Amino acid sequence: MPNLSDLKNRIASVKSTRKITKAMQMVASAKLRRAQDAAQAGRPYAERFNSVMAGLAASVGSSEGGPKLLTGTGSDQTHLLVVMTAERGLCGGFNSNIVKLARMAGKMLLAEGKTVKVLTVGKKGRESLKREFGDMLVDHVDLSDVKRVGYDNAAAIAHNVLSRFDAGEFDVAKIFFSEFGSIVNQVPTELQVIPAKFESTIEEGTVYDYEPSQEGILAELLPRAVSTQIFTALLENAASEQGARMSAMDNATRNAGEMIDKLTIKYNRSRQAKITNELIEIISGAEAL
Repeated sequence: MPNLSDLKNRIASVKSTRKITKAMQMVASAKLRRAQDAAQAGRPYAERFNSVMAGLAASVGSSEGGPKLLTGTGSDQTHLLVVMTAERGLCGGFNSNIVKLARMAGKMLLAEGKTVKVLTVGKKGRESLKREFGDMLVDHVDLSDVKRVGYDNAAAIAHNVLSRFDAGEFDVAKIFFSEFGSIVNQVPTELQVIPAKFESTIEEGTVYDYEPSQEGILAELLPRAVSTQIFTALLENAASEQGARMSAMDNATRNAGEMIDKLTIKYNRSRQAKITNELIEIISGAEAL
């Protein structure tokens, strides 16, 4: 029979845990609103920017002397994987799903005989990948002191990636993040940023005049395109993280409630059994007298 004191202490412990998970759920809910608004506000700009870049890339991409960020180095031997995760845990499968996608991509590239390098953004990604890809980690970006991600953070990451590309350290760069769908739906996403790929959504028949030249504009805008794509990924990640944490803490709160109910029933049964035994002992003792 379980000890009543132990059961009582365990019930009190689970109740304290439920208070913590409930508080974390409320905090995540407040942060989610801001992060979701930021992610959704940035989508129209990113989509229109990609449309304009797609039009430029379509007309210049095949020409000789095009920007290397668009045409590439002529090789795809060395790949840089930029894995963007959270700095903290307790957010369900948010971090593990991104890492899983990056790990699968890395293994596939290695199986093809490619060279893989990994740049991590966020502590959780680095912790998960350093055991298997430890010798391939080239850098880590720590955002633990950043309360709210901004374009400056994305620009710093983009500068890191672009400087490595200019130095000839890799041929292809891909970013891994989680696209926000809803509180219960975050989609791990892989996006190639170098050489740049843009999906054309410009209406047919639209004609643009460019000054001074399409090549000159592309050379100026392509580095900004990398920054924009990374910034969009950071915003999507922030919203996905809070959505996943809110969902995980809601599940934890409900599980704690169910555990408290079960422990309370167990406590009451044990208490009743103890009272019954004491009554039997008292009655048996009285009969013996």
